[in-house]
Amino acid sequence: MSELPTASISTPPDDPTPDPLLGTNLAGRYLILGRLGEGAFGIVYEAEQRSPVTRRVAIKVIKPGMDSKAVVARFRAEEQALAVMNHPGIARVYDAGETERGLPFFAMELVKGEPVTAFCDRNTFSIEQRLELIIEIAHAVQHAHTKGVIHRDLKPSNILVGYDDQGRARPKIIDFGVAKALNQRLTEQTLFTDRGQLIGTPEYMSPEQAEMSGVDIDTRADVYSLGVLLYELLTGVRPFDLKRAPFHDIQRVIRETEPPKPSTRVKTMLANQSGADTASKIVKLRQANPKALTRQLRRDLDWVTIKCLEKDRSRRYTTPNELAEELRNYLNGNPVRRTARTPHERIVRHFRLNHAAYTNVLLAYILFHLVQIIVFLIMYAIIEEDGTIDNLVPIFYNALGMLAAVVALGLLMVKRTTRNWVALALGLAMFTVYLLAMIFPEDA
Repeated sequence: MSELPTASISTPPDDPTPDPLLGTNLAGRYLILGRLGEGAFGIVYEAEQRSPVTRRVAIKVIKPGMDSKAVVARFRAEEQALAVMNHPGIARVYDAGETERGLPFFAMELVKGEPVTAFCDRNTFSIEQRLELIIEIAHAVQHAHTKGVIHRDLKPSNILVGYDDQGRARPKIIDFGVAKALNQRLTEQTLFTDRGQLIGTPEYMSPEQAEMSGVDIDTRADVYSLGVLLYELLTGVRPFDLKRAPFHDIQRVIRETEPPKPSTRVKTMLANQSGADTASKIVKLRQANPKALTRQLRRDLDWVTIKCLEKDRSRRYTTPNELAEELRNYLNGNPVRRTARTPHERIVRHFRLNHAAYTNVLLAYILFHLVQIIVFLIMYAIIEEDGTIDNLVPIFYNALGMLAAVVALGLLMVKRTTRNWVALALGLAMFTVYLLAMIFPEDA
């Protein structure tokens, strides 16, 4: 996961141990002024560059004792990823070197801003203003993709926003700590592998990242993360709350659970008495009223957001530029492109959205047929001597066959696998036997 908010201004953690770098002159040209942030593997400082130019910069240094080959490789990969970028929406790298203790560091643009979600809320940005920011962020991510780099950890703390000299809000991506090269190695020292590792932040992670099965991650993973960010900017909440969820639940939710549409989410929050105050605050922070916000999100913005969050990445926007183009069409009053779902996809989405209700119905159906089977067995024991058991055979076939078929069908609605297809076939075969028993009772 991304270790720290690289160039953001933040309050350093309380630590009684004095920092040996504070007040020192790093590499003879960077006066360390203060600590900005700290993560698992590195520390970010604010510094004043003395030569060859004078300016404020952010210095990122590996923590003492954390300079293993794998950590150094990841550090150099981030340095190289930022170095190949040349876009106003991405923090620039100026320099790199080592401390007197031999710890790698790099100097980068000092971004004085705050996370995009906090910035929008503090300035009560309207939906249109928030969409403008997402468009700029999407263009910056697209630039990274053209340079052969996938970010893999897009989230508010990695996207800082501040006002430029003209008074315009400008977002800037600052952290490429878990970036992945598309066509080349980011550094010759890259030793770590992503197989079997959770790379990214769960709430913003694509299903293929959560899979951790070695499936190749491509640019559409960043499109998914942009969709989560868009969802949060529109509604004030993320599609899923995974903070306290155990690891296996996090994977299941990301891979299988369909998020509600943004308009539905806002409407539900407003209708919920316990969260009505929070929902009302969210609406006001977007310069809207409840009905107007729900109406604005419905249809086009619902469609664009959910398309970004498709579980099947082939149904997402192929590139961040496509997402930006759709949002620009919306802002210009032009229709967005809509791709019709197949009947199967509509059924699967409906099932996932109403998973709990269908699960209860399925459990009730299973219980009903289990009772049928138990009653059959009891009656069999009672009337076995009378020779009338043949009348109960169809009931048994009905219960067993339909039970197997319904369970298999439910599994197929969640995920189509060969095993589940075989289970359905066996269930239908048993049901066929039941029909034969009904038609030819004496021969069954």
